[in-house]
Amino acid sequence: MTVLKVLENEDASRARRDRLELLTALMMAPGFDPLYRSDLIAIPPQHPVYGWECVVEACGRVRKDNDGLCQEHRLEWRQAREAGSSRAAFLAAASPWPAAGMPPARCMICPDRPARLRCVPLCGTHHGRWRHAGYPGNEALQEWLCEQTPFPGYGECQVQACPDPAVADAGLCHCHEQRYARDGRPGGARGPKSPDGPVQDSGKAEFLQWCAMAAPAYRPGLINLRGLRPLIKAEIQWGLHQHAQIKKRAAWELSCIQRVADLSRTSKIASLTEFADIGCPGLARFGEGYASHVRMTFLEIASGLRCIYYTPADAKDAGYLETDHFGRRFHHTSSYFCLTGVSQRWLRDLLWEHLAEILRSPQCPRSRGPLDESRRACVELSAFLEIDAPGGGHDPRALRAEHAQRFLADQRNRHRHGLNSLGMVGAGGKPSLVTDGTLQGVFNYGRRVMFWALETGHADQIGLDHGFITAFPAAGRRSPRRSRSPFTDDVTRALADEANLRELDKLDPNDSGLRDAWEAIVCTGRRCSEILKLKVDCIGHYHGLPMLWHDQTKVGNYDEGIRIPEYLYARIDVRRRKTLTRFEHRHGRHPAPGERTRIALFPTRVRNPAEEESISYGFFNNRFREWLDGLDLGGNVAHQARHTLATKLLAAGASLAHIRRYLGHVSDRMAEHYAKVSHSDLDDLLSAVWVAGPGSASPGELLSGNAAPISRQEALTLALDLSRRSTPAEGGFCTWQPVVDGGACPWNLDCANCDKFVLSGADLLYWRRKQEQWRSLAERAPTDEIADFLHKAFEPTARAIEGLEKALAGLGLLDQALALDLRRPQDYFQRIWAVNFRASDLTGLTDPEDRAG
Repeated sequence: MTVLKVLENEDASRARRDRLELLTALMMAPGFDPLYRSDLIAIPPQHPVYGWECVVEACGRVRKDNDGLCQEHRLEWRQAREAGSSRAAFLAAASPWPAAGMPPARCMICPDRPARLRCVPLCGTHHGRWRHAGYPGNEALQEWLCEQTPFPGYGECQVQACPDPAVADAGLCHCHEQRYARDGRPGGARGPKSPDGPVQDSGKAEFLQWCAMAAPAYRPGLINLRGLRPLIKAEIQWGLHQHAQIKKRAAWELSCIQRVADLSRTSKIASLTEFADIGCPGLARFGEGYASHVRMTFLEIASGLRCIYYTPADAKDAGYLETDHFGRRFHHTSSYFCLTGVSQRWLRDLLWEHLAEILRSPQCPRSRGPLDESRRACVELSAFLEIDAPGGGHDPRALRAEHAQRFLADQRNRHRHGLNSLGMVGAGGKPSLVTDGTLQGVFNYGRRVMFWALETGHADQIGLDHGFITAFPAAGRRSPRRSRSPFTDDVTRALADEANLRELDKLDPNDSGLRDAWEAIVCTGRRCSEILKLKVDCIGHYHGLPMLWHDQTKVGNYDEGIRIPEYLYARIDVRRRKTLTRFEHRHGRHPAPGERTRIALFPTRVRNPAEEESISYGFFNNRFREWLDGLDLGGNVAHQARHTLATKLLAAGASLAHIRRYLGHVSDRMAEHYAKVSHSDLDDLLSAVWVAGPGSASPGELLSGNAAPISRQEALTLALDLSRRSTPAEGGFCTWQPVVDGGACPWNLDCANCDKFVLSGADLLYWRRKQEQWRSLAERAPTDEIADFLHKAFEPTARAIEGLEKALAGLGLLDQALALDLRRPQDYFQRIWAVNFRASDLTGLTDPEDRAG
């Protein structure tokens, strides 16, 4: 009986075989581009994704970076651009350069031998004879060629990855012959002129090892995958196809892709998915910039393969979650979501199932914040159970309510004393602090995960005690953040200083538009994201007025238009032309009308081939903070410009209704949050609203102008006029000048029936209470006649109150008048001091002890 040998690592061998079969089946599908199925992938020169040839017509040189030009034409284009030429005009007038670095041609006489020179394709032997014949001319050359006899070739180069023919008995092509000599000729292979053969038997193994590890010669437009392990070769082929399907993709240079193949050939990794864990030591010999591009290519292929190799169940067992498995991808994040920080398998599985249900739900959040909060809660709980619970908390049946209570007490204690978290670490491995926000997040989301397990039956399946679950409290909503204050005058002057703004320009070497974005934020009061996401055609003149169109997405207003100053319009227009010029320089043409609507005003340079992606808020905020730190203004943020504008608008006389509409708030309460209203400001505004009192011929008639917003200068003027022409009375002001000058009231203080009495916005709350008092008296009247009399007696006062409310509502100050009683104490007591006591009487009073002395 024959016994099969047991493999030492059967699982890994089986995994590699299954993965190769899976990728092979996918690559044989009709949707897979057949271009990538070969070992030698010849990329067309102007391929839409991997194009490598210079975009100048008939130029055979290789392009550099992402501008589509070779090195020679880049220098020429730089000079033409400085001279004011457009990209299209330059491409039309540029002269092509001959190809360089192309694979060697074959001899015209010996098709199995490589040519020594490209100008006259002859092998070394025939080139020597041609030179011995005196370099005959063209006509004589044809006759000379007919007289020559071909020689047999030496076969292909013995380097496994090299497709070029060998140049001599050594079995190496011209390029690898030079490399072999540079490496010290391992194995002792003879040179081309050695008569004893290429390699001695004693060094043959070493020579073949060198041939197996040697990288192929770089050829423009060719991706050489020969000599790779079958699985890695299939992974690179699949990665090339998959990358070409991505809309917002990074630019992959063919040299970087070839480096990935070469490093995979010499490394010990069996699959590209192992690169993130093992790494590739060969990257160290490249420069940091080039190595980062190669590393990025490695990681993108590996991350795309995870969703193919692992099913959701496999990912769950491995301790991570792929959002792509659920058709979700959050903005500016990868699909990979690691859960290995939770050490208890039962808790990690609960977390995975909970997050999977969130991703499957139609109400899936727009950001990954709830996922991060749930993971943080479980990581904190896991770290505590490892220390405190029996058996490290790995058996859920051993957990009781007291374990959860001790965990909650530990979290509160860490929050109270500002201690480090047990499980979470920040950037650079620094432990995270337990703050008010993280504490509430741990309590709320920990409770949410636990109660979800109880409701779905997962807790009963694993034997988790209900008391452990119900011990998690509901911490409620997070306490509101402290409202930002407007910029102080000193900070405002510093942020608007031209010399300081030039320093901001220095932090933007690529001219991404940081200063333009900042000035737009200041002038418009828009949120940072609303300015950064502007499109290139966001401005225009309408009836002679400059307008800015933006996406006010927080309140659902798309293509919202606001007026802007002419200065800002001119600045944005300059930025718009720069962006369109950048598009024209990159693509060699002007954008189509449909493309203009999608081009970002502040485009990023990362993964943005169509110029549709804007710079991120993180990029802007980092540069803005660096700018403030350089000005010694740390502690301020860009969003304070929104608060500053709202407060300045209020001080200039705009009502809260106008501020709410301009800033795009959903309520006056939110407008109040941004517009910092001082008591003196509201006092001036409310006191300037006058209506006729109940004793006048037209109660409630507006006396301080029409129901339109008044400026601050008008409010101050009315306030000064009020102090000269009136004196405070109960519930309003008396405008009878003799009384204002200090005389006695001839009508015995009957203000309610006096036509000289006026109501102001600051007295609305007082009269509202009077109205409620009269209504209460009317309801308790013994007869209907008495109730009707009371209503009729109060009717002029009701008309005055109604007119005052309409005037305040028209100015957007009704809510403030009802919510605040801003009359100063002097306003209430000045009348008492003026009527009942004289100043001389008050100053004449002395202390009893003084009189006794």
